Amino acid sequence: MSTVIEQAVQVRLVASAPRMESVPATLRYDRGNPFAVQMAFPARATLEGTDVAWEFSRELLAAGVEEPAGLGDVRVRPFGYDRTVVEFHAPEGVAMVHVRTSEVRRFLRRTQNLVPAGCEHRFLDLDQDLAELLRDAC
Repeated sequence: MSTVIEQAVQVRLVASAPRMESVPATLRYDRGNPFAVQMAFPARATLEGTDVAWEFSRELLAAGVEEPAGLGDVRVRPFGYDRTVVEFHAPEGVAMVHVRTSEVRRFLRRTQNLVPAGCEHRFLDLDQDLAELLRDAC
């Protein structure tokens, strides 16, 4: 059984122009980092022209499908029928994307099958994490 789930999605980039551009993105979940999910964008979809990945709480994504969630760099909220808005806040500005809620729910179900909510601590490798911290401290 794979320990990583990747799901390609099309998102609509919300801009000041009236037309929203569709761009590819990838939702990613790794059992080795059980509390987090990633949303990654390829270089052609970013202003910097480089691949960009945002990592945030799986719990935040799940909560944001139902009601507005998040106060920090990443905020998630439902929008209309079958859309979820994900906002990315950075010093350079705010990027917002719309993604189909059904795709987010499908992704979350797949992550739940891999690591059920509330059981994330069972998949942490604390010995490995501690060894890495100590190695870097020397």
